Amino acid sequence: MDHELARSFFGAVAVGIGATAIMDLWAATQKRLFAVPSLDYRLVGRWIGHFPRGRFRHDGIGKVTPIAGEAAIGWAAHYIVGIVFAGLLIGIWPGWLRDPTLLPALIVGVGSIIAPFFVMQPGLGAGIAASRTPKPWLSRFRSLVGHISFAIGLFVSGILISRLFDLAPI
Repeated sequence: MDHELARSFFGAVAVGIGATAIMDLWAATQKRLFAVPSLDYRLVGRWIGHFPRGRFRHDGIGKVTPIAGEAAIGWAAHYIVGIVFAGLLIGIWPGWLRDPTLLPALIVGVGSIIAPFFVMQPGLGAGIAASRTPKPWLSRFRSLVGHISFAIGLFVSGILISRLFDLAPI
């Protein structure tokens, strides 16, 4: 594997994991301090677990038959998606990992909200952009805040990883 490609690949994995972990820390902080419920990744795993059965959309994922390992599937998918968005960031701005800046991280991090609004929430039965939830605008706001925390996580993780790459050649 070419040196620069390896750096980009491992950088995307590290930045994606770091950014997703920061997003999760923010969700845990909100839950503890403000009683803001966070997404149950077990339900995400249930949704994904029904893909092989040809079911990609449900009226209410909570009413769907649970599947074995759904929590692990949901959490793994959450981190894989974070890695994919970090890869997108590094792919669009190839030099970003050498000198991370906030704007590209904000564009990708906040832009990543399209995934839950137009793919995950409709699939789980919450409708496009949480339109079928009891308080759609509150759900949208919470999603936005979560994705802003992911954007900040991309930036912070990018800085940390870029410093590590400076110290340890691949």
